[in-house]
Amino acid sequence: MKQFYVYILCGKRNGTLYTGVTSDLVKRVYEHKNDLVEGFTKTYNVHCLVWYEPHESTESAITREKQIKKWKRAWKLRLIERENPEWNDLYESICS
Repeated sequence: MKQFYVYILCGKRNGTLYTGVTSDLVKRVYEHKNDLVEGFTKTYNVHCLVWYEPHESTESAITREKQIKKWKRAWKLRLIERENPEWNDLYESICS
């Protein structure tokens, strides 16, 4: 069964945030980290995966992404810190 993910990247702790959605989290974060994706994350050097959430359908992932994108910044920071208080890069943990 295919999974979909909503994820948040940052440039540094409490820095610039980017929220995205994908069906292949490892590949997508790799693309961001290596500046293979033109746009926001490349321009603003946003490469650290600090939060992600799995979904069973495209629709639920996209709905959640849109919801989070509308949130106030403080809400996004709380979401990250609840799951990842040290703001560790979670990329290595999803690669294994």
